[in-house]
Amino acid sequence: MTDNTVPPSVPTPFAPFTLRLPEGAAIPLVCDSPHSGTRYPADFRYALPFSELRAGEDTDVHVLWQALPTVGATLLAAQFPRSYIDPNRDLDDIDPAMLSAPWPGPVAPSRKTELGIGLIWRDAGHDGHTPIYDRLLSPAEVQARIDTWHRPYHAAMRECIEGAYARFGAVWHLNLHSMPANSYEGLGIRSDHPLADFVLGDLDGTTCAPGFTDAVAGALRRQGFKVAINDPFKGVALIARLGRPAERRHSLQVEAHRGLYMDEATRARSGNFDALQSALARVSKDIANYVKEQLP
Repeated sequence: MTDNTVPPSVPTPFAPFTLRLPEGAAIPLVCDSPHSGTRYPADFRYALPFSELRAGEDTDVHVLWQALPTVGATLLAAQFPRSYIDPNRDLDDIDPAMLSAPWPGPVAPSRKTELGIGLIWRDAGHDGHTPIYDRLLSPAEVQARIDTWHRPYHAAMRECIEGAYARFGAVWHLNLHSMPANSYEGLGIRSDHPLADFVLGDLDGTTCAPGFTDAVAGALRRQGFKVAINDPFKGVALIARLGRPAERRHSLQVEAHRGLYMDEATRARSGNFDALQSALARVSKDIANYVKEQLP
């Protein structure tokens, strides 16, 4: 069944995120879905077909993981689309060539900006290489996106993370995503093996204790999923900022293969959606048990 519920634009303002708090006893497990937003602000003024623009969404990721609050976790999800402004990028990850005037602050384009998917996306589409705009963006327009969407999302994330850390002396964070079937091609990577069902990224072991990565991988494998570590996604700005395992601040990126639950061409849920959602409810319970075991 094709999803017809996402319009090509909506009036603003609307809340930049949804926040579900723990149901019952809280644990220091904070989870976020920064890329599942499907409310497209009316001032986006994109120039490619809407169906192509939607290819950038991690559609329904926060719904797949909706059981997390029932095990005591917090679940934050962006409502705005990542192609408009990406909350999983640093504020200086900007392509100056997209702007109609010089950017007034520091600029440090990353590999993501080179690929057209920096703070403000340049390209989208099912091939990942179709220009989004037929115009240059003004610095004021970009700054408004930062102030209205990016900063509030990160403020909410900080409040959740710091609140859990203050209460428990430790925090575990899951950064939840989905990945297209052609991820290797999109990243310009040659691979001799297929994309896994789930990819866990800990920036080569730097953003969380190995035990957390192992616990999440084990929970997924017990449900029959194939799991890869840092291949091809290692994690980006958000886990790099939050993950400091020496301080008992653990952050891990989780990528789910979109072929497990959707038709990538239409964004419609497949017949396997409910089964995957149920499996991730069991995974959520296992992860919550791991977190509880780490507490005094």
